[in-house]
Amino acid sequence: MTVEATFDDLFGQCRRSALRLEMRDDYGTSSPGFVAWRDGVPFDRADFDAPWVTLAGGAVARGVAVRRARIVSEPVSDYIRYEHSATPYANLAGGEQVRWLPRRLVSDLSLPGNDFWLFDERLIRFGHFSGDGEPTGHELCDDPAVIKLCLTAFEAVWERNVDHAEYRPT
Repeated sequence: MTVEATFDDLFGQCRRSALRLEMRDDYGTSSPGFVAWRDGVPFDRADFDAPWVTLAGGAVARGVAVRRARIVSEPVSDYIRYEHSATPYANLAGGEQVRWLPRRLVSDLSLPGNDFWLFDERLIRFGHFSGDGEPTGHELCDDPAVIKLCLTAFEAVWERNVDHAEYRPT
């Protein structure tokens, strides 16, 4: 797909659903929130997460179902432990539904090779990352076969996942 839109544009155009599948155990250790958490320094999550809460909350207010499924290795990495502790301040505060699934429970599922956002079952935004979890770019895709793969994978993971309120990282 050659059309380029910002992430905020994609959320702004979304009308029914925004689905996120995360499959990495590390999303970069340079994030100010992660660095503060790791070092035990108090961190103002409200200011840090405000842009996301506003963006996701706006979509939810328009009736968009925003769901995030996270596949994680156990025992979890420090980054996943941080992400779990930050989820109430960003994801849940923005109206997202968040679920977690241990990686050992997905061996029989067909999963895409990259994390993604799927907007209204019509457009995918794949995220690309370096080996150490730092973002390296993204790619948009509207191929119906790829959309079907990603939607099927997301829903299969979602069905098995544990709600954030009940998941305890080990």
